[in-house]
Amino acid sequence: MKRRAFITLLGGAAAWPLGARAQERMRHIGVLSPASPAAATRNIEALRAGLRDLGYVEDRNVTLALRFAGGVPARFPELAAELVALKPDVILAGSIGGILAARNATRTIPLIMTVISEDPVALGLTNSITRPGGNITGIWMFADDSLAGKRLEFLKHVVPGLVRIGVIINPDDPSDAIVLKWLPAAARALGMDFGVFEARVPTDFETAFATSARDGMQALFVSQSPLFFSHRAEVATLAARVRLPAIYGFREFAEAGGLMSYGANLPNVYRQSARLMDKIIKGASPADLPVEVPIRFELIVNLKAAKTIGLTIPDSFLSVADEIIE
Repeated sequence: MKRRAFITLLGGAAAWPLGARAQERMRHIGVLSPASPAAATRNIEALRAGLRDLGYVEDRNVTLALRFAGGVPARFPELAAELVALKPDVILAGSIGGILAARNATRTIPLIMTVISEDPVALGLTNSITRPGGNITGIWMFADDSLAGKRLEFLKHVVPGLVRIGVIINPDDPSDAIVLKWLPAAARALGMDFGVFEARVPTDFETAFATSARDGMQALFVSQSPLFFSHRAEVATLAARVRLPAIYGFREFAEAGGLMSYGANLPNVYRQSARLMDKIIKGASPADLPVEVPIRFELIVNLKAAKTIGLTIPDSFLSVADEIIE
């Protein structure tokens, strides 16, 4: 199937504060973020804003327990176990690895996913999109072959004669493994071929970008995995250094100096998740709550980044952008 104050506890599976437990109707929410605390700030604040709009007041009727994987997928099982041990009313997991770890840790606590992947049914997370049937629902950002193809198409519009794409990924991230399944067909349809360049840790970034340029890539399709998202300014700087046009999955990359991005608005997705949390807290079962899709997808173009690498973006392309950064 396709398309489309809070008490913060950091580290250690500490029990919920006694003062919080003593208050009437105190609700507890766990959040498993795949990114670093700094990189996830906007998303967490959007979630908080969404909860406030629904009447959840800090330190009065809700608490948040936050865990950050910092772009390291291997941390998900430990962090998921910490959150489950707190026995929250609901847990939000912001990646495939995170939701899989949470699902493995509990089949009873309601889980909300925000995943960039193939169909959640194909991943075994839900029985269907309209009726999930278990303890998982959430938001599916349907990063399917059509979305991957759209990003390649956008690059083709702005890079004359584009035939060779460098794909920079984290091979340890399950989202990237899925993207690699879709890219061959999407690239062939546009008359392109591609090379894959791997980075498992930040110290691999420079080699991956330098090798892609040395191997004759004309543009870059950069992973939107938490590893890259958590270090997006560094990633954008390296793309500029090798003077290769690059497209990313989230607007935060373009805001950090990347050439352009196309995908869901993550803060909106986190705010959207608050509504699902509210429904679950009020008694709805995730088994009966349909998986939702993002409210919108957006194309962001950074003209300053284009100027840095000597690229002229056609006016016809700029006219379809949702936002232009100058």
